[in-house]
This record gives sequence, C-alpha cells and structure tokens, in this order.
Amino acid sequence: MSETPKSENASETLPEPANLRFLRLLVTVLTAVMIAGLLAILSMIVISYRSARAPLPEVITLPDGAEASAFTQGADWYAVVTEGNEILIFDRASGKLRQTLRIESAE
Repeated sequence: MSETPKSENASETLPEPANLRFLRLLVTVLTAVMIAGLLAILSMIVISYRSARAPLPEVITLPDGAEASAFTQGADWYAVVTEGNEILIFDRASGKLRQTLRIESAE
C-alpha cells in the first residue's frame, strides 16, 4: 500500500482566490500612484527652483565710456565686467558704485 502524495501540480491548477487577485491589483495600482506622485513633487521642486532668481536692477549706470561685457550678482551686490578690463561692483539696495577692480593683463 503505497500512498502516493498529492501532486504538487495540483495546487497550480487551482484558481487564484478573487481576494488575492484584487489585493495584487490594488498593490500594483498604489505603487504606480506613489511613483507618479513622487515624480510630480520632484518636478515641481525643480521647476520652482529654476524660476527663482535674484531680481535684476532695472537700470545700471556705468561710468562714461564703459561698455559691459559680463554681469554677475551676489546677495547684496552686483558686478559688471567692462570691455576696458575693469570690474565695477555696485550696491544692490542703492545702485551706487562700491568698488572698482582693475584687471591686469597677463602679458
């Protein structure tokens, strides 16, 4: 009398319970929603930081004969590099010239 164990394949032929199928679908949908939400939050952060810039002065009055070639700014100052190899540093609040730096030629 040999007992034949039930085939392991018998469990594979049983249909999946409806509750388990629903649970698997629910977890998949919720995972997709979490990923989409995380991507949306990250994109909103990137967009808001990209558009946040320090305000530019409306008018910059350069000394006579100076032509601007570059512009940069800090928290309370902005600087203009001129064609005459000078850096003019202005106060952001008042717009007055704070400092002038002469750039020496390398030659």
